[in-house]
Amino acid sequence: MGTTLASGLLSRRPNRRQPTALANAAPHAAGAPGAAAGAFARQAGGLALGVALCALSAAAAAQGTAQAAVPPATPMTPLTLVRPPAAQAAAALPRPVGCLIEPDRIAEVGTPVVGVIERFEVDRGDLVKAGQPLVRLRAGVERANHGVAEERVRIDSDVRAALAAHELAQQKVERAQQLIAENFLSPQALEQAKAEAEVARQKVAQAQGQQSVWRRERDVAEAQLEQRTLRSPFEGVVAERYMNPGERAEERPLLRIAVIDPLRVELMVPVAQFGSFAPGDAVVVQPELPDAPPVTARVRQVDRLMDAASNTFRVRLTLPNPQLSLPAGLRCKVELPARVAQRAAR
Repeated sequence: MGTTLASGLLSRRPNRRQPTALANAAPHAAGAPGAAAGAFARQAGGLALGVALCALSAAAAAQGTAQAAVPPATPMTPLTLVRPPAAQAAAALPRPVGCLIEPDRIAEVGTPVVGVIERFEVDRGDLVKAGQPLVRLRAGVERANHGVAEERVRIDSDVRAALAAHELAQQKVERAQQLIAENFLSPQALEQAKAEAEVARQKVAQAQGQQSVWRRERDVAEAQLEQRTLRSPFEGVVAERYMNPGERAEERPLLRIAVIDPLRVELMVPVAQFGSFAPGDAVVVQPELPDAPPVTARVRQVDRLMDAASNTFRVRLTLPNPQLSLPAGLRCKVELPARVAQRAAR
């Protein structure tokens, strides 16, 4: 292509005869100098364009030669990483499962009656025993009623008087029978003595029955007085106190009691590992606490219902904590049982 353009441009170059012809025609062209100048400019522009095209053609030819000299690239073969059997087994092992250490039980302690708080026997963080008094409500009226009922039960004079009257009536019956045997008393007198003895016996029963009622009333007064004292439902620690002395206690809880020995471990396990846990299995738990050693817990319960949203199921563990060295509310990690690791390795 470059050779063709060059030959075309050379064919347009003026020959050597043109100056003579121009010189001879000069006298005739004196009246048209502008036309001669325009023709010369057009010839010069065409010459410059030809030179530029020749240079571009030479550069394109040189680039094609260089590309032909470069050999084609050889395709690279992909590398395949081969893991040793031990590394493959380690990669196949299940990862530790996240869990949460919680109190085994929690109770919101409230009052069954409406009253004003007199004083708290414990505060937040205190260890309590089962049945230990926690809160006392004002109980002046209940305490007075209990005292009256106790006094009634203690006073048994009515019963003793009825017993004495009954004993005297029995003696009268016996004397009447002796006198009738000796014909000194009529049968009507004996019947009257027997009737009086029966009345005396009924009075004894009435007095004893009244005494039993008073005992029941004392028990009621004692129960009402006992309701003014709130006691711990189990052994644990006071986790929270919601109210203060002088406040009116109604439906709101006053204290929260938590059992921290044993602790409860809750973990959500993927469905793919269902069947990995069974009640009684020993599981290693690593609390997320600085310098805390791993501890062993036992599987208490495995849920049979799956959570479709997270594709997991719940497993509950029991973690003994006799020294109360672990607080509740910690995050932790749980290693799966050994049989799960063996199955994953195979």
